[in-house]
Amino acid sequence: MLASTFISGGIGTLRHPEKVAPEAEPVAVPVGRRIPKLPTDPEKLVRINGAVQVGAGALLAVGRFPRLAALALAGTLVPTTLAGHRFWEEKDPEAKAEQRNHFLKNMSLVGGLLITAADTHGKPSVAWRARRSATKGRRVTHRAGHRAELTARRAEAARARTVRTAQRKSRGVARAAQKRVRA
Repeated sequence: MLASTFISGGIGTLRHPEKVAPEAEPVAVPVGRRIPKLPTDPEKLVRINGAVQVGAGALLAVGRFPRLAALALAGTLVPTTLAGHRFWEEKDPEAKAEQRNHFLKNMSLVGGLLITAADTHGKPSVAWRARRSATKGRRVTHRAGHRAELTARRAEAARARTVRTAQRKSRGVARAAQKRVRA
């Protein structure tokens, strides 16, 4: 459901970028200048933004790479909101209230997308899995792991001493029993 608004809006932007480009110009042009690979033409930037929204929205809708898709959508929504809902520039109180509502709605969507991006669906994060696979098969060197390793070694040494003591005593008992049988 979260993806539907992005797919719909992205398709509209791809079909008719000329409707959105003038609104996007105050934000799109500075962004295009700061990022070397992006064009500075507002219409092209709006098309790229729409394409990312359609693609990432579709991925989020079908559950493929949901965390990456949510981050991409959040990244497209920030400049879209700053360009399209500049309520602070409105003079008419009614228009200002409407633009503020749209601005806050979009910021709420960004919040939902960030929650989606952080959600692991009960699975460990990529960072946790990377750390675990990097230390797999190696001796644990962090403090808690080192203590656990030392405790395990001490327990094994104590068990070995107990076994040796029991073996020694049983040999002594066996010798004493043999002497009694011979006598």
